[in-house]
Formats: sequence, C-alpha cells, structure tokens
Amino acid sequence: MKRPAFEDIKTGQEFNRWYWLKAEMIEICKHSNLPTHGRKFDLRDRIMYALDNNGAILEEPVEKKATSKFNWARSELTPETLITDNVSFGPNFRKFMKSQVGNKFSCHSDFMDWVKANEGKTLKDAVEQWYALEARKNDPAFRREIADNNMLSQYIRDFLDDNARKTLKDAKKYWQLKKQLPTETGFVRYERTDLEL
Repeated sequence: MKRPAFEDIKTGQEFNRWYWLKAEMIEICKHSNLPTHGRKFDLRDRIMYALDNNGAILEEPVEKKATSKFNWARSELTPETLITDNVSFGPNFRKFMKSQVGNKFSCHSDFMDWVKANEGKTLKDAVEQWYALEARKNDPAFRREIADNNMLSQYIRDFLDDNARKTLKDAKKYWQLKKQLPTETGFVRYERTDLEL
C-alpha cells in the first residue's frame, strides 16, 4: 500500500497513519495557510486539526514568559550565579562551563534539561550535575533516552539490539521500507516482522 497524496487525505486520523518528513509537513502547512513554525509533532497536530475542522488553525498554548532580566550573554558568571528562568546556553555560558570542567565540556540535551528545570540553583550545582551526568557513560548498561519524536534513532537502536549480526546499513534499509507503511499510531517502530519486508 502506497502513501496517498496529501490532497487525497480527508481526515487527521488518515494523515497520522503515514510517515511524513518535517520538510513535507512545512510545505503542506504553507499550501494550507497554516503556521509553519514549531517541532515536527506541532506541525503534525496542526495539519490533523485542520483536516478535521475545515481548515481551522489549532490554537497554540501560551508559553510562559521569562520574568528574569539577568543578562546571560554579558554578565560575569561565577559558581554562585543563580540559574534563572531565562537561562541561555550561548557562548558566555559555555565559556564559564569550560573554565570549570575544561574543553571536554559539551552542552548535551540531558544537561540543558536539568539546568532549565532547576531555576534557583547555582552554576556550582550545574557543574556538579554535569559531572554526574558524564559519570553515567562509565556504566556499560547506561543508554541515553531517545525522545519520542526521534523515531529513526529509536528504530535503529531497537533493530540493532534485536539483530546482532546486522549492520547500521541494514537498519537504515529496513527503516526506509517500514516508514512507507501505514501505522495505527503515527509512530514508526521496529518489529521483528520488519525483516520480512
């Protein structure tokens, strides 16, 4: 079964059965007079809503605005600097972190999520947390959690876990085949039966 052209899709549920690239959804939004900003899943929800509501635009949640006026780009950062609700991970922040942990510092998503969730703690706490997160890498059982919207990475991990003798190239080949098929949930997930594709 081949994915239908968008023009032939009449409901949000039908749209959600198929895998769409973000670039494709941006084009669909442009042609449907829908906003084109946001994450892939924002675009998907917007298109589904429009299909089910005669082209209406999905109301977006109001984002909480930062109240702090602290200037993360220009202020001198010290271990005692408090994390504020407008924390920025720009060059000044990275320079401070490198001054504390060295050039091995990387501003990965787990660390940034921790900082954003810990307003009121200090940059000293952030440095300690960075070391704690890095220490997990020494645990052979540790695996970073993959976000729901990163279906390709999750598929590849699950495929290789289940097929020790196959390669990354194999995983990508089966991903290409699987993503063309309809799903009930809108998520492309690895299943052992994919090897029959």
